[in-house]
Amino acid sequence: MKAFAELYLRLDATTSSNAKLQALQDYFRQAPPEDAAWAVYFLAGGRPRQLVPTRLLRELAVRLSGLPEWLFEESYQAVGDLAETFSLLLPESEHSSDAGLAFWVEEQLLPLRGLAPEVLAERLPPLWAQLDRNSLLVCMKLITGSFRVGVSKLLVTRALAQLSEVDAKQVAQRLVGYTDLGHRPTAQGYQALIAAPSAEEHAQRGGQPYPFFLAHALQQPVEQFEALLGPVQDWQAEWKWDGIRAQLVKRDGQLWVWSRGEELVTERFPEFHALAASLPDGTVLDGEIVVWKPGADAIAVQPFALLQQRIGRKTLGKKLLADAPVVLLAYDLLEWAGEDWRNRPQYERRRQLEGVVGACEAAVLQLSPLLHGSDWADLARQREASRSLGVEGLMLKAREALYGVGRTKDMGVWWKWKIDPFTVDAVLIYAQRGHGRRASLYSDYTFAVWDAPAGTPERSLVPFAKAYSGLSDVEMRSVDGIIRKTTVETFGPVRSVTPSMVFELAFEGIALSKRHKSGIAVRFPRMLRWRQDKPVEEADDLATLQALLS
Repeated sequence: MKAFAELYLRLDATTSSNAKLQALQDYFRQAPPEDAAWAVYFLAGGRPRQLVPTRLLRELAVRLSGLPEWLFEESYQAVGDLAETFSLLLPESEHSSDAGLAFWVEEQLLPLRGLAPEVLAERLPPLWAQLDRNSLLVCMKLITGSFRVGVSKLLVTRALAQLSEVDAKQVAQRLVGYTDLGHRPTAQGYQALIAAPSAEEHAQRGGQPYPFFLAHALQQPVEQFEALLGPVQDWQAEWKWDGIRAQLVKRDGQLWVWSRGEELVTERFPEFHALAASLPDGTVLDGEIVVWKPGADAIAVQPFALLQQRIGRKTLGKKLLADAPVVLLAYDLLEWAGEDWRNRPQYERRRQLEGVVGACEAAVLQLSPLLHGSDWADLARQREASRSLGVEGLMLKAREALYGVGRTKDMGVWWKWKIDPFTVDAVLIYAQRGHGRRASLYSDYTFAVWDAPAGTPERSLVPFAKAYSGLSDVEMRSVDGIIRKTTVETFGPVRSVTPSMVFELAFEGIALSKRHKSGIAVRFPRMLRWRQDKPVEEADDLATLQALLS
């Protein structure tokens, strides 16, 4: 554990990619394979569930530190991170455990899940007493499920590739699915990540998907497209669907469905089980899972909010399956007849994909249609229909593009040409401290709109969205100062403030919601700008939001 804690501190202490890369290589060069396996899991984004209830951790922290509860809470609000607060307040211990990361995770930490509170209260203090302050910090982050450090999966891939002298794309392929909740890191699994390539490797992948190829944002005016992209005939245009990006893998008589987050989601979409008999072995499709209700409209995709009702549900009842039926809108073919097709050009993969979908009798598999335009202006006119069709804009894919790994341009390029977001002017009414470097600032805000138009007597503000991104550091400090001066009431970590600040908020989607007081839920809200030129009375009202619903 101590070696992994030292790695964590080295990574956290620098913003240099080269320094982080060197720290990773130094650790993996000396770490036992069983420890390296878990290190890759956590550093590449693995997120095990919280092992111990937060309430119990707070009670133990108060007891072991000897602080009154109010002082611990004030300390936590100042630090902004429970694990870091815990490691700072507990008495210093001498490091007495030389056990590695794998032992601590498998033998000490994972067995804690599900234990009774009284058993945890007895077992945890002796465990913590074996760790120095740095190791305790990392241990607490693992216990709370909040382990994060400034390292990307791409950087971990590069470190392993350079260390093992294996092509980075090959390592990226092996890492797909490594951080799934159902995966248990092992020494053997780590050694497979860095092993020399073999002829049998492709045939032994089972249900493993491919790394997803990601698109770049295209924000230039359409008048510049000819100069930037060349003629429109060199590109394949499609709708940008608002669903769940997924790969469907059919091998060895079985079917697997993977989300873009590399989570195995097969059981969440039982409709796709029919494809196990309809698709031949050795087929991998890339596409979008959407709620699909065929009718009079040419495009039957339904709002993402309906699909969201199925996400995270442990059980899917008949009514939910009937109300939100899904299909896979396939737009790429990554493997056919057991052969990797990613190094074939886009137009060739598309042509074969049309044949694969056409030969499949299952209605849950649909072909994502292509759009055709005489020039870029023609495609821009078609893009204007995006909102009425329930899509986010257009995808542009170079006809000669190969299927790359991640958001790269070395094998071709995809562009996402999204429509402009919805915007409203809203009033800040609640604030909460942030986390990490923003732990001392009130940076997480709740916004409201008026419940009636201007001029209506006794109208009030109704909360409808939370946002924390979009402001510069200078603006954030200014807003923080105003929040502290205009606080009306404090309840827990939240402050209510006198309404005095208006912000322009942007969001990607909007839907009716029974869970929100406003009756409306918005998707991906963020702050575009601080409207210091606009008085609170002129902020938007519910009617503005309701008009956006249509």
